[in-house]
Amino acid sequence: MPPLNKSLAQPLDPSPCTAATAGLPTADAVVAHTLLNCLLREVSGPEHETAVSEGRLLLRLPRRGVRLRIALRRTSLLGAHRFAGPVLEDAGGGTWQPVGWRRLAEYVRDELSLRTGVRNDEFLDQVASSHQAVSAALAVRAEAPGPQTTTGDGLATYLASEQSLLFGHRFHPTPKARGGDAASWLSYAPEAGASFPLRHLAVRSHLIAEEAAEAGAFDALDGLRADLPGGYRLLPAHPWQYAMLRDHPRFRAAVDRGDVVDLGPCGKPFAATASVRTLYDGETFLKFSLNVRITNCLRKNAGYELSGAVALTRVLEPVLADLAARFPGSAMLREPAYRSLALPPPGTDGAPGGSHDGGPAGTPDRALLEGFGVIVREGLSRRLLPGTTPLLAAAVADEYPTGPGHISRLLHGTGPRTALDWWAAYLKLLVPPVLAAYFDHGVVLEPHLQNVVVCVDDEGLPAQVLFRDLEGTKLVPEHHADALAALPAEVAGPMTYDARRGWDRVVYCLLVNHVAEVLAALADLHPGTEPALWARVHATLRAYADRHGCPPRLAALLAGVPLPAKANLLTRWARRADREAGYVRLPSPLAEDFLSTATPAWSETR
Repeated sequence: MPPLNKSLAQPLDPSPCTAATAGLPTADAVVAHTLLNCLLREVSGPEHETAVSEGRLLLRLPRRGVRLRIALRRTSLLGAHRFAGPVLEDAGGGTWQPVGWRRLAEYVRDELSLRTGVRNDEFLDQVASSHQAVSAALAVRAEAPGPQTTTGDGLATYLASEQSLLFGHRFHPTPKARGGDAASWLSYAPEAGASFPLRHLAVRSHLIAEEAAEAGAFDALDGLRADLPGGYRLLPAHPWQYAMLRDHPRFRAAVDRGDVVDLGPCGKPFAATASVRTLYDGETFLKFSLNVRITNCLRKNAGYELSGAVALTRVLEPVLADLAARFPGSAMLREPAYRSLALPPPGTDGAPGGSHDGGPAGTPDRALLEGFGVIVREGLSRRLLPGTTPLLAAAVADEYPTGPGHISRLLHGTGPRTALDWWAAYLKLLVPPVLAAYFDHGVVLEPHLQNVVVCVDDEGLPAQVLFRDLEGTKLVPEHHADALAALPAEVAGPMTYDARRGWDRVVYCLLVNHVAEVLAALADLHPGTEPALWARVHATLRAYADRHGCPPRLAALLAGVPLPAKANLLTRWARRADREAGYVRLPSPLAEDFLSTATPAWSETR
């Protein structure tokens, strides 16, 4: 495969905070800290049942009658504190004793049951699944540490960043939940450095469902092999998904009839990226379905998402061209094609009678159409600036440095003023195109940490940002009425957010999920700089407003209105889809009166 740009040819100074030396936390500590983060943000914090005193966080669950305490490594202006050591519970008589992750999860379950009047009998199992996955990832990393130096191979460095997230989203109660035991999924796990060949299926041409937004969009699939029998098309499958679907009655019947030919694992290996189900071979991303609940959702490509990816690629082309011209340091990876299996209706073409999924007669089996659906996404090289190395933003911002893309490596040995310059360059690339997409084009991008790739130059400085994953990209209907009217309602509906909900999503993903977490990693390197880092965020927003207009929503943001934070714990508890997630409101560090008192807390040189 052709390599990506070979930037960072000379390794940066080795960081003292690599996975091999940093003393990573145990799975018990990670899960307990994550649950406490969720309680603080979504439950006890909004109910004013928390306090910070003498270097500790105190938190109460009033309905369960539990008081908790934990030491703090660093406080956060957004309330996203860094914890240290075990979670303790008040045992009475002035005594505090450690509370393990499982008992803490039970306290969360009890508090939410009493708070909502609803029970969730799968919650503890999902927390346990996440704990198991973190334990497995730590065990694999201990046996075979991932690459910890930034080499001249841009592809290896990029993939190491994708596969370095051992602990996941620190404000989600079950960030690594995957179901089943580790033996069923470890071979496909990014944390284990998984890379494997795809399962190749030859499917009769008339049983293929596909759409493309541009000529040549299917080349990424058809080019995987050229030796298919006449009248057949190639359908690659994720081997984990294939194992879950191979015994589906209608699929087995199709294989028996010869409508589908299983060619086995074939071709060059694809590497698992952070999303687990999206794989990369250095040329093209393929986003597969997985009938597995990962974090909150069953990760399958629904029928409307398959068509929606291609439709959005078409609709967004002029928008993305405009953004690229105005903000040349940013780009979006398109999703120009999908392909899947569309078996005939029950009782036709030799198919067995009866629909496995209960779908109406005359429609393809939905379980197979969605289960074998694969979306083609552009590879990095099509948009990547020459001489840059791509890194997953989530790896840059990780609380613990577990890979070569971490901010501690990019800025190792530099002072806080250099860090602030780096931060200003990063914000200038990231923030303006997201705001312009929303305000000028009615497009809701979803730039959370796992949806952004930051490309750095040989000195580790930000040079470009790449946005990805059209599943979370939405249209504001009044900006795109004609385009939406031309699509089937079942495709158009999920592609939209109203303006208010779209703005909440933009602000959450951009500022709370992304900017605040990279900022936190910088503040870890240089304690005391957090006010100045937030001041630079405000300055970036103000500069955009001065150049491009300041609509009321942006004016309110600059004035310091509370910031929306996605309520992952409450969404998971209520078993709602991500699209239906609610938000809690966080006091904003962007308030003008706060920033007027913020001064640099350092005297060091660059």
